Amino acid sequence: MAVRTELEPLVGILNKVFLSISEKEKAEIANNWLAVKVQTGIKLSTVVLWVLPISSFLMLIAILIFVRLNRKLKLESIENAEHHKQLQRMAHYDVLTNLPNRVLLADRLSQSMVQCQRRNNSLAVAFMDLDGFKAVNDRYGHNVGDELLIEVADRMKEALREGDTLARIGGDEFIAVMGDLEKSKDSEPVLKRLLKAAADPVTLGDAVMQVSASIGVTLYPQDAADADQLIRHADEAMYIAKLAGKNRYHLFDTAQNNAVIIRGQSIADVRSALDRREFLLHYQPKVNMNTGEVIGVEALIRWQHPVRGLVPPLEFLPAIEGHAISLELGEWVIATALSQINQWQSIGVNLPISVNISAYQLQQDNFTTRLSALLAAHPEVNPHYLEMEILETSALNDISQVSATMNACHELGVGFALDDFGTGYSSLTYLRRLPAHMIKIDQSFVRDMLEDEDDLAIVKGVVGLAKAFKREVIAEGVETIEHGVELLKLGCELAQGYGIARPMPSSGIPEWISNWKADDSWQAYKG
Repeated sequence: MAVRTELEPLVGILNKVFLSISEKEKAEIANNWLAVKVQTGIKLSTVVLWVLPISSFLMLIAILIFVRLNRKLKLESIENAEHHKQLQRMAHYDVLTNLPNRVLLADRLSQSMVQCQRRNNSLAVAFMDLDGFKAVNDRYGHNVGDELLIEVADRMKEALREGDTLARIGGDEFIAVMGDLEKSKDSEPVLKRLLKAAADPVTLGDAVMQVSASIGVTLYPQDAADADQLIRHADEAMYIAKLAGKNRYHLFDTAQNNAVIIRGQSIADVRSALDRREFLLHYQPKVNMNTGEVIGVEALIRWQHPVRGLVPPLEFLPAIEGHAISLELGEWVIATALSQINQWQSIGVNLPISVNISAYQLQQDNFTTRLSALLAAHPEVNPHYLEMEILETSALNDISQVSATMNACHELGVGFALDDFGTGYSSLTYLRRLPAHMIKIDQSFVRDMLEDEDDLAIVKGVVGLAKAFKREVIAEGVETIEHGVELLKLGCELAQGYGIARPMPSSGIPEWISNWKADDSWQAYKG
């Protein structure tokens, strides 16, 4: 045990303890204590005197460092915010005119379309291209051109209503979005102001220059397209305005565009059907009513649609008229007819086939060459067994060229017939100038000839013309025995129609020929 010397009561107690033990025990205790190193502690006053000033100094330094770092972070934050703001502006605004660019335009247009749906009103998208701007650039340079763009942009922006958007999408092209239109005409005053803003003279330095704008407009939701298509439609309308004389606006024709879309889909469908071999030919017999002879068949195209069933030609041919796919389909018809002639001949059925040919196909510069190649691909078929039928209502732009083509085909052995004769305005011209050996009286006249004296007169007139021009004549639309009798009275012996036979698949022709017999009243008739 040990105590501090200043604690006198404890010293006395400790001394009494030492007196009660032996010398040997005292020696052991003394030895143990001599081996212990005793350290004196530091007084609290000393700690306070030295530590407090040092810690205060260190804290002051830390505070100074913190303040400086905080200030630096604030400055960096401000700089980053400014930089971000600049990047945002560069991403959404045109650098030259300070107008929204294409990115911001797309966003605002999408928002306006949503509002239109909610409010059940309309918006207009106007695509503007400056007329004559290139000439300004070429004459005065791009710097002056840029100044002109800025001035015109400011004027056009002022011409718009509050809430409308004007954007520059590049070069001298601008797009305006005008929302909250109760009716389509509500955009007209704004469009007129835009035209005036663009066309007013601009003075830059000593130079006075003037441009104008061609504007194409489409209305949503009347034009039920997405945002990108609305801009494309407005662009298309702008080109029409430019072609019409510039410095004007043109409204996009939604109905016409829908027709174009439908036609495009029809063309694609026909292309797919041709690739999938869904087309086929049916054949309608043509006969001599007086002799009972089957003189040939007319090939009539059908579409075996996987969903709609058997589709007649009037439901798909008009949509592809004038398109390249119609040429491909027309050649398919000719090739299929030639193959059919050969197939029938192999079983002892020798029948000429007539195919319908469009004016567009006939007027191709290479028509004769293409026909020659098709004939060459079927050397076993005599070309005289193939006949081309041209609609009399066809728009033949160059009669002389068509006549030359037909004569060239004659040299190949292929003949021609004028189909639906009497329904057009050029009957006599075609009859006189086109080398067609056969005239087909249109079924609309034949069908009603027994009740309508005018139709009867037309049929009689066509038969007379055929004889006068030394052409053969055949009547379509013979539906009854009485029709045949009346035609025979007029001098027309050749006929086809439902009263003789409906169009049928190729497989049905041989059996029909075996069973066919002309009506006795027809065969008994003596002209």
